[in-house]
Amino acid sequence: LFTLPVRGSEGLYMVNGPPSFTENTAFQRDCGKNCKTVAFSKDGSLFAWCNGEKVNVVNVTSAELLRSFDLPKAVCLEFSPKNNVLATWQAYTTAKDGSAGVPNLQLHDVKTGKCLKSFIQKKMQNWCPCWADDESICARNVNNEVHFFENNNFNTIANKLHLQKVNDFVLSPGAQPTKVAVYVPGSKGAPSFVRLYQYPNFGGPQSALANKSFFKADKVTMLWNKKATAVLVIASTEVDKTGASYYGEQTLHYIATNGESAVVQLPKNGPIYDVAWNPSSVEFCAVYGFMPAKATVFNLKCDPVFDFGTGPRNAAYYSPHGHILVLAGFGNLRGQMEVWDVKNYKLISKPVASDSTYFAWCPDGEHIVTATCAPRLRVSNGYKIWHYTGSLLHSYEVPSNEEMWQVSWQPFLDGVFPAKAVKYQAVPSELPSAEPKPAQAYRPPALRNKPVMSSKLHEDEPPQNMKPQSGGSDKPLSKTALKNQRKHEAKKAAKQEAKADANQGSAQSSASQNAPRSAVPAVTSGDPEVDKKIKNLKKKLKAIEQLKEQAAAGKQLEKNQLEKIQKETALLQELEDLELGL
Repeated sequence: LFTLPVRGSEGLYMVNGPPSFTENTAFQRDCGKNCKTVAFSKDGSLFAWCNGEKVNVVNVTSAELLRSFDLPKAVCLEFSPKNNVLATWQAYTTAKDGSAGVPNLQLHDVKTGKCLKSFIQKKMQNWCPCWADDESICARNVNNEVHFFENNNFNTIANKLHLQKVNDFVLSPGAQPTKVAVYVPGSKGAPSFVRLYQYPNFGGPQSALANKSFFKADKVTMLWNKKATAVLVIASTEVDKTGASYYGEQTLHYIATNGESAVVQLPKNGPIYDVAWNPSSVEFCAVYGFMPAKATVFNLKCDPVFDFGTGPRNAAYYSPHGHILVLAGFGNLRGQMEVWDVKNYKLISKPVASDSTYFAWCPDGEHIVTATCAPRLRVSNGYKIWHYTGSLLHSYEVPSNEEMWQVSWQPFLDGVFPAKAVKYQAVPSELPSAEPKPAQAYRPPALRNKPVMSSKLHEDEPPQNMKPQSGGSDKPLSKTALKNQRKHEAKKAAKQEAKADANQGSAQSSASQNAPRSAVPAVTSGDPEVDKKIKNLKKKLKAIEQLKEQAAAGKQLEKNQLEKIQKETALLQELEDLELGL
């Protein structure tokens, strides 16, 4: 049985997950209105919160209080991956006389309660040190260099990664050896770059596993895949100089630990709203482009594998086992979710969670929580729990004078919940489906009794499978190559048809002149140059036909027009020769 902590103006309490959804009575509700922050350990066994007086740590199963730290102003909490250290952060303040303030980032031994080390950490952004999953390494960014500690010994810096102005870094997940992705912003006309290193080999550019430099980056987001073989980098500028977007410009880059790198080509212009790795680590999904946004799954060669077409969406969430993908439109969109079976690329359900500010998959890969939280939205705060087949299983809305600030699932380690086969049939629920009533468009009085004419600003593109058919080459095709490939296929088809209708060959070729192109495929040679000549000759002959008609209607023709008519026989002869050469 797993739980969901709910934090808000009603205090902090735990709710039991599916199927009961009742309040967890073992956990004593903390009724204070001052609960600033909560944190679970990575395996979900420990839970910590600060209530404005103390930071408390409890065992989730027994709800027994394990530790209490006297840190009333703590606003950030985080456990190390193996539950040995609790990191706490409070806002940095200087003394009244302007001298340096006291260290505000503390690392506590969870078992003894002892403070292992204190640091001054002025910024809240990236406040927490990063641990490798086995806690053999811990790293933090200090004055543009990365300091590494080993085995939670924080009194000795075991290693330093020094590059000119390291702005950000991310450690790879999973087992040793640990890899580090570092970002250095560009300056004075030099490009920004992201470099991948393997700890502890930091001996200059040659020791890097991979390097990718790019312009147009004020900030970057670096995403490791679960197997630590590649990083996706979303580079963004604050301002779009073309004026096309309020959100600046974004580009997506792929960097692999084997040294390969690429720019991911996105076929629609506009912002990149979200990028997510499939937990399988062999593909990723990007949501991008001016609304209605496109969503596409790419493989490790950065080739599109499946295109979901366009729709009102700005986020992508893979289930923990990677077998289901939810595309959703939250924030300024209406909360439509599309739940897709990743293996077969089939749509499972389309529930709507309007006004949602938060979405999270349950570690069981079956359930989803969506929530409307303050301060993003201050009305209709509450949460809903869904099954991915579209059924709404539980819904809670706080009283109108109260607010909800946070809800989250208790985490579990991988492998606790086995992957189950994907269902398409909606699971039974006692709650009615939460379909919002579609808002009626305003109609002026004069049109109210007339039939509704449907008008759309744009047609949504349908989903399409982009996987190359068996026997296809591995190389990604450019737009031009794709165009040529289609032309070539059309010619091939036409040629086969021509052979089949050899008896009526000439009749067909004359018909193809007058018939629309789509109706009768033109007889073509395999040689594009010859086809081009035939096309030009037919164009000239058509123009001569029109001139003859004008002359017959009594129109006075110019000298050059008369000369054109005289060339008709020669042109016909040339056309015949070319067509005979087929």
